Amino acid sequence: MVVLIASVLSLKGGVGKTTVTLGLASAAQHRGVDTLLVDLDPQMNATTTVDPETAVGALGSGVDPAEDTADRRPHGSATIAEVLDDPRRKVVERAVRPSGWGDHLRVLPGSERVEAHNHPDPGSKHLARLALALSRVDPAPELVLIDCPPSLGQLTRSALVAADRAVLVTEPSLFAVTGVQRALEAVQQERTRGDLRLQPLGVVINRFRPRVSEHEYRLQELRDLFGPLVLSPVLADRSAVQQAQGAAVPIHSWPTAGAREIAHDFDALLDRLLRAGKIRRRG
Repeated sequence: MVVLIASVLSLKGGVGKTTVTLGLASAAQHRGVDTLLVDLDPQMNATTTVDPETAVGALGSGVDPAEDTADRRPHGSATIAEVLDDPRRKVVERAVRPSGWGDHLRVLPGSERVEAHNHPDPGSKHLARLALALSRVDPAPELVLIDCPPSLGQLTRSALVAADRAVLVTEPSLFAVTGVQRALEAVQQERTRGDLRLQPLGVVINRFRPRVSEHEYRLQELRDLFGPLVLSPVLADRSAVQQAQGAAVPIHSWPTAGAREIAHDFDALLDRLLRAGKIRRRG
């Protein structure tokens, strides 16, 4: 049985939401926590990083999507799009596969075609499909990390319906602060619809540059707005993050001092997340 499902979201693009998801996945893999990474973002950046070969296959073959059903595709070739089309156990089994990062991380790969599921006003039956699919993953992971698209449609709402915790990502800039306010409102709206299991884990501030006056100002603004919901540590803007992602390797495996420092920060954020689900540390 899944111990903890966490949705990572921001309603503004470009703040490093996928970077935070991948950093948490790297920390979990490094620690030996059996983790499933679900890529709901049609840009598929998480899939490209943890399993480039899978990402190439998920871009589509030119076959009419109406004819390219999961039942006709070979074992291991389904994506999140097919799972949301049809969350039966055999479709989920086709989609979930090992990642390129190690034995403790599996991936439910993204697809450009998942955008077809991003309806602005979905019904409850459609919103429940992701949660149903995750309940059918075998063997069940200890931790699920869902990388959401930067919009509040069916995909992000499905992730919130499925989740125990919401990780809200922002950066210290004016419009990003507005985006995280909207994301927190979205979490509260799902709770008012009856999903009382869902709780905000907190706000992760990404790409912070010390001694930059605008960043210092926005950091204080975020702390004033969200108080204890602002999580520590704040993530510094490190070139090692982009370097590791470009090489499609976990940040914990990138051999620089900057990578080691931010990997330590992701370990601390993972600790906070695991405490929410009471997952024990191994080793």
